[in-house]
Amino acid sequence: MDVVVVKIGGSTLGDHDTTLDDLASLWRRGLRPVVVHGGGALVSEWLARLGASVRFHRGQRVTDADALQVVTAVLAGLVNKELVASLQARGVPALGLSGADGALLRARVFEPELGLVGEVTEVEAPLLFSLLENGLMPVLASVGLEQEGGLATGRLLNINADLAAGAVAAALPARLLVLLTDVPGVMDGGGQVRQRLTAAEAARLMEGGVISGGMVPKVEACLRARAAGVAAVIADGRQPGALTAAVDGQTIGTVVE
Repeated sequence: MDVVVVKIGGSTLGDHDTTLDDLASLWRRGLRPVVVHGGGALVSEWLARLGASVRFHRGQRVTDADALQVVTAVLAGLVNKELVASLQARGVPALGLSGADGALLRARVFEPELGLVGEVTEVEAPLLFSLLENGLMPVLASVGLEQEGGLATGRLLNINADLAAGAVAAALPARLLVLLTDVPGVMDGGGQVRQRLTAAEAARLMEGGVISGGMVPKVEACLRARAAGVAAVIADGRQPGALTAAVDGQTIGTVVE
């Protein structure tokens, strides 16, 4: 089974985006994508409507109990179901889930200053394989279950979608992890796209602040996948055919080695 993990976000699904068409095409070709999605811009929009603060730390959303309710409703509800509906309209047997369903994503609190934000500790890979083997494309919202000492606490955690995708890709393991974003790839200090990036180079660029903000979890997700032998690409999802190009090994975005 040729499994690829694809992370998509609301910021990449504009009027000219072809990601959903690409996913449908890959499915018809016999590949088996597992989709992990964010939706941070829409979460921020709803938090602002409710008068709640929007804060980030090292590229991750600071999430208190009230914000977590919005995150869960928007990601596991609105965004997830709209993606499923769009894929179904393209003939894809998509199944919408969150990381809490079937305990797909188990996590622990990542950093106390981030609040209810989780770091994935376990992925229920057999369940994902079962869905794929039964002809379904999993579409996974990045909300997971907190676990302490091997036991579920009953609490949900917000999980960065890039890091969730990296954890899923490593756990399966997939052939390829593709992180689609709204920039051309990882930039160097001169503002040029790095076509290839090693772990050592990534560490140096992060330490120097060249890789910063939301690109940090993307690179960290790719490094986690690479450690499990999974190829990893960060590409501009706004570019038509970007996902297909990445899957087919064409030069696009940044390949993390």
